[in-house]
Amino acid sequence: MTNTVTVTQQQDYQFLVEFTPTIPTLVVDEPAPLGGGLGPSPGQLLLASVANCLSASLHFALQKFKQDAGGIHTSATDRIERNSENRLRVEEITVVITLGKPAQDIEHLDRILSQFEAFCTVSQSVGRGIPIVVTVEDSAGVRVK
Repeated sequence: MTNTVTVTQQQDYQFLVEFTPTIPTLVVDEPAPLGGGLGPSPGQLLLASVANCLSASLHFALQKFKQDAGGIHTSATDRIERNSENRLRVEEITVVITLGKPAQDIEHLDRILSQFEAFCTVSQSVGRGIPIVVTVEDSAGVRVK
């Protein structure tokens, strides 16, 4: 299995990302002062990829146990710092997943939470170079992982 995207410069830091003929293209851009901020930045795309993959993996694990979380809401935040060469680098990604139901309403939640991250291709790959901290909360804000 492989994925291919094509990135074509439109102007300055603005690029057009093409996925497949059936998926709409996406404009990406750096925020000001470098770019015009007319689309998500590469860092935001990285966060979106990690958050989306973890959310989909949790959904997959829930489905294996025929459970419904009442929806999944995920936020991802990066911590960017300068390295020894004074270049900006993503040093950590923090992901908070919120379930749409209270934990006690989801059967086998402990087993689901113990395995869902292993299904996420993106976070397991990115996590080799950037630490990813994942927290799961239920609808009442109770931390369950």
